Amino acid sequence: MRILLTNDDGIHAPGLAVLEALAAELSDEVWVCAPAEEQSGAGHSLTLHQPVRLREHGNRRYSVTGTPTDSVNLALRKLFADKLPDLVISGVNAGENLGDDITYSGTISAAMEAALAGIPAIGLSQAFRNNGGSFSATEGWGKRVLEPLINVTMAKRTLVNVNFPALPADKVRGIRVVRQGFHDYSRGSLVQGEDPRGRPYYWFGLQDAEHTLDHGTDLEAVEDGYVAVTPLQLDLTHHAAIGALADRFSA
Repeated sequence: MRILLTNDDGIHAPGLAVLEALAAELSDEVWVCAPAEEQSGAGHSLTLHQPVRLREHGNRRYSVTGTPTDSVNLALRKLFADKLPDLVISGVNAGENLGDDITYSGTISAAMEAALAGIPAIGLSQAFRNNGGSFSATEGWGKRVLEPLINVTMAKRTLVNVNFPALPADKVRGIRVVRQGFHDYSRGSLVQGEDPRGRPYYWFGLQDAEHTLDHGTDLEAVEDGYVAVTPLQLDLTHHAAIGALADRFSA
């Protein structure tokens, strides 16, 4: 199996090293193509108004001076012009990507880019709320999650979002397959400051975002100490509304 790894925390991120170790247990052909610098919150953005550069960091390891989307896009077009990878794994993100986080997440957006190209894709994230930045849960449970997923035939334009709880591996209670939950980001904080020239600036924060822990969601699963596995689709159509809207335009 040819596996491409990427992330949004950058080529030197500790989470990427964790992912490389996991991938090495699954395949002997592992490639890395990740952003050269931190790109958290970049979402599914593509660099169009300036060039991006590809830098080699060793055997099958590359960085891109752009977004996670750029990294996957350039890898597929340049590094894999002969044969596309069989799987793309993005992560391991330093922090969870739960609920509406996926709309902002560069980690998940990199996986989305692979799914758009018809390649099975998985995003991995490690919650850090209570564990001091440890990847213990991912290291202990990553292989147990990935092995079943890589043997599943996924529908086109779909991907899987995996979140590990902020617990030591031996405290994780198991794995739950759940739906996407909901955050209320309208309550997120906004910090105002002043630069050295006296001009105001603003810094967005998410620490006050409301977590809605509905039953059967990724938010609830991680809060309860489980690894959350959530299948996602790229078709954003609200199919139930098509008929009602069509009626509005019928003569």
